[in-house]
Amino acid sequence: MSDHIPFELQSEIMKRFPAKSLIRFRSVCKAWKSLIESSDFITHYSGQQHLIVRSLNSSETNYVSIVDDDHTFPHQKVSVTFPPLLKNPKDPSIIRSSHGLLCFYDSYPPGGRAVIWNPSIRKSVVVDVPPSGNYVRTVVGFGVCHQTMDPKILKITRTTSLSPWQTEVFTLSTRAWRSLSSGDFPRKSICMYWSQVVVDGCLYWLARDSITVDGKVTTYDLIISFDLTSEEFGEVNLPFRLAHPHCNLFMYKLRESLVVIKLSPKVHKQAHHVWMLEKDGVTKSFIKLYTITSQSPDISIPYVRGFRKTGEPLTEVVLHSGSTRILAAYEPYSKSITNLGINGRHFFVESDYMETLLLL
Repeated sequence: MSDHIPFELQSEIMKRFPAKSLIRFRSVCKAWKSLIESSDFITHYSGQQHLIVRSLNSSETNYVSIVDDDHTFPHQKVSVTFPPLLKNPKDPSIIRSSHGLLCFYDSYPPGGRAVIWNPSIRKSVVVDVPPSGNYVRTVVGFGVCHQTMDPKILKITRTTSLSPWQTEVFTLSTRAWRSLSSGDFPRKSICMYWSQVVVDGCLYWLARDSITVDGKVTTYDLIISFDLTSEEFGEVNLPFRLAHPHCNLFMYKLRESLVVIKLSPKVHKQAHHVWMLEKDGVTKSFIKLYTITSQSPDISIPYVRGFRKTGEPLTEVVLHSGSTRILAAYEPYSKSITNLGINGRHFFVESDYMETLLLL
């Protein structure tokens, strides 16, 4: 950039470059290196959005990263190489992504370890996880605090199905684990599922609880939340149509909102009912957005795998003419599908992430 361009303007221009370019720009001059590595620049930088897609074939598992933009999607695809620090870098266990960072978790050796990875700058950090002892249930979560931009790992364990949950939190800035009060967790009767979603500074897990009415035990589904700033747990009630224990529910992030998808099998095709969590002041409630179904007898949609940044659902589609499965973007109002050019036996959108300079 020309020396005649004000440095403040240079800073704003550089925020629009990909993270890989910014890494190279650090060698141009000391002023640029100091700017790019400053906490203020790192905090306010966000680049292109990517989707990491896992495809299962008969003999192998493949991972591909797709740039999720308005002009080239889905044509910018590259194979993903995970950090060698992982126990199984060819097929790792990804917890979730937050602020452009991905977190992996290996449960062995006892206690296991987590790896926090920034795919944009190829930098990772290993975190030893405390041993689980005789715990019968362990749930691990990951997210970045909005206020401090500090990555946190959450480990929630219990010794029996009716014992209180115990919670430990790791913050990258301190490199230390600490225990939270067991009283901060909701009722011990709640059973949490492993899968999590990070939305707007909160972790969310699907869970199940039981109540006894007139001597009969009734179970129902709900959502457990954890605020990464206040470090407080909360509960989000589901509408009656979703809370029924026989519902087949899935949870995703749609832009900066939480969505729950209810799968309703039908005779010849499946329907996916998409509900979004809305916040009105301190009140949270779910509204139904739309239903995803196939309009052709030659096509079925067995699964919804995630969402693009535009809001389009990403669906697994079966073409009955050749028994071929493809990953496709689904337009909810016209109900048209766009083939993403990825074939396989099954697909999973493992994560979406925005380019970041965290961990630089």
